[in-house]
Amino acid sequence: MKKIRKIELLSPAKNLQCGIEAIEHGADAVYIGAPRFGARAAAGNSLQDIAALIAHAHLYNVRVYVALNTILKEEELEEARRLVWELYRLGTDALIIQDTALLQLELPPIPLHASTQMDNRTADKVRFLAEAGFRQVVLARELSLEEIRRIHTACPDTPLEVFVHGALCVSYSGQCYASQACFGRSANRGECAQFCRLPFSLLDADGRVIAENKHLLSLRDMNRMDALEQLLDAGVTSLKIEGRLKDASYVKNITAAYRQALDKIFSRRPEYMRASSGSCRYTFRPQPEKSFSRGFTTYFLHGREQEIASFNTPKSLGEAMGTLKEQRGAWLSVAGVKPFHNGDGVCYLDEQGRLQGFRINRVEGNKLFPAGSVPRIKPRTPLYRNFDQEFERLLSHKSSERKMTLSWQLSETPVGFALTATDEDDNQATLTFPYTKEEARTPQRENLCNVLRKLGGTPFEVVADADDAISITLKGNWFIPASVLTEWRRQVMERLLALRRINYRQEVAVRCKTSHPFPLPDVRDGEQPSLTYLGNVMNSQARRFYLEHGVARVAPAYEAEAVPQAVLMFCRHCLRHAFGWCPTHQKGRSPYREPYFLVGTDGRRFRLEFDCKHCQMKVYATE
Repeated sequence: MKKIRKIELLSPAKNLQCGIEAIEHGADAVYIGAPRFGARAAAGNSLQDIAALIAHAHLYNVRVYVALNTILKEEELEEARRLVWELYRLGTDALIIQDTALLQLELPPIPLHASTQMDNRTADKVRFLAEAGFRQVVLARELSLEEIRRIHTACPDTPLEVFVHGALCVSYSGQCYASQACFGRSANRGECAQFCRLPFSLLDADGRVIAENKHLLSLRDMNRMDALEQLLDAGVTSLKIEGRLKDASYVKNITAAYRQALDKIFSRRPEYMRASSGSCRYTFRPQPEKSFSRGFTTYFLHGREQEIASFNTPKSLGEAMGTLKEQRGAWLSVAGVKPFHNGDGVCYLDEQGRLQGFRINRVEGNKLFPAGSVPRIKPRTPLYRNFDQEFERLLSHKSSERKMTLSWQLSETPVGFALTATDEDDNQATLTFPYTKEEARTPQRENLCNVLRKLGGTPFEVVADADDAISITLKGNWFIPASVLTEWRRQVMERLLALRRINYRQEVAVRCKTSHPFPLPDVRDGEQPSLTYLGNVMNSQARRFYLEHGVARVAPAYEAEAVPQAVLMFCRHCLRHAFGWCPTHQKGRSPYREPYFLVGTDGRRFRLEFDCKHCQMKVYATE
């Protein structure tokens, strides 16, 4: 018999509202930014809001992870340590961290997750992190199914977390220094300026223009909806939706879409089960294409794909709706199969490849009447809807209800009655009520059942068609007024909710000091293992951590000491491949002479190097 594995759908929370909506729409776990030291500096949250989210989440056995995943300055270590203790006291289920300095501090027994910012892409690295005290490891987005499977095979007891949806960084996470180099804003400190979304021209060694003013480093968004079962079979236990800067409608739609997809898998694969309690009913049909996206890609999950970038625009295109048929006066007609609505947002790429758009004032059949001036669009231009008025209206209201199942047992005692509620997780609350027994004039069973089914605003429901959902074992046809039974029901519900909070199992981490060597790539025999700026070491405690694990020399982080002509990005995205010139996968040959240079609109130049051995494109500073 196969071992049952609990599978976690992990959703983002920009704030308390988004976190609650993630839970209501089916998340098994939620991750949210701490007041400070999160990799999205603009998405910090107060301790009061985190506490409120935890209280709501734990009712459903949903976990709350707090992101504390920046590298820390020396003077920030004590504040970070105190913050960890405060988060632990609130009931935080785990911390997502990047800086190994935290492992050197006096911490509470709170589980730690290794952020993807730690550049986790090999079995050796995952094994080291598990032995160092990490409970769960967030893998690099660039890994293929086979690479994930190999890591799981090598580290079968380490829970693996992978991203399944959302925006993509072009560089391996934690290995991008372009924002710091160009704008003094460190991605490793939560202040990324999104250098990769900027327009560039691509020049060859002779100054010839290969591409002009295109978003050459901007990737499409990830969507692995169709590969979830393959990911589970490869050993993944946590499926992560990116989006700690996204709004509530995004969180609702994407969480619900992945919840439904996973539940379909669980219905026919009993070896997999959800990691939290309750089920959801939605007032809308989840559709990922209706939320923000730059177009979709599975990225490198199945190997190299040709279409992973979004060269024309870093903005949301939305869903494809058809093409422009004709344009006359104040209206445009569309050839397509999906209807537009009044108030929709429409966008398209003009003849120069620039993103343009307009809002629809009125729709008549396939005719669109734009608000304001009518744009001039070439016939057969593809049209996209990047704002669906009707869909957003649905999501602006309550759009999901998450309920846990419950059964009742009403019995009698020598001096009255006893009422018991048992929930789907076998939590059970019983209260006895002294009450005078009087024979009723008419049968009472149906009336009693109707009262017990009315659970109103509680997180519970009685399964209507379950034979044992309501058990009434009375010796007589006793009369219990509806108002009296309603009050008993309320009191038992309060006791059951309190029991769920008491019985919630918060994991306690056990960390042991070990001295196993840190895995450094390409260390030759006789060489002293050295950690370069790529180790992101910004304080003495992180430095001590690596020294204790066999590293002889530890260089400071790029943020502490800039490295001349450093590699600013390590990308699996490759422009040679994008243009069809990859000598390995396409057997192509470029008509341009290398090295190539990216040139920004401000004139800054960045040299490209193509490392075919490691299947990477490197972006160098040229100052």
